[in-house]
Amino acid sequence: MSSLNKAMLIGNLGQDPEVRYTQSNTAVATLNIATSERYKDSNGEYQENTEWHRVVAWGRTAEICQQYLTKGSKVYIEGPIQTRQWEDKDGQKRYTTEIKALRMVMLDSKGSSGGGASQGGDQAQNQNQGGGKPMSSNVELDSNFDDMDDDLPF
Repeated sequence: MSSLNKAMLIGNLGQDPEVRYTQSNTAVATLNIATSERYKDSNGEYQENTEWHRVVAWGRTAEICQQYLTKGSKVYIEGPIQTRQWEDKDGQKRYTTEIKALRMVMLDSKGSSGGGASQGGDQAQNQNQGGGKPMSSNVELDSNFDDMDDDLPF
């Protein structure tokens, strides 16, 4: 049987994208994305749990991130989870786990610097790392996720 390695996130940037270039002049953007879960605890009090995700975008996607995204921007990220290993300056093995952004869709409405989701993906930016052809941009949100009912039974 085949396997699947795909992460899908909707979250906000914790800081502006950090972009650097490889020796072959390929852009690499590092994004820190926060996703939050809000729920009621057993005492009926609202609790919020925030998870931070390290995302890496390459090539044209990285350039688009640098040009259009800022701290607080709401984005949809899709791609595989990967773990890299390297040796630090002291010879210690280090590891990092990150999501390789093969698809990125900006969810902020035009002209805003964070906040509402766009209806219809009119600011969608997608980049297929393989052949450079854009992937389909048919991600649409029917409602703002912040308005979801927190009293779900699961």
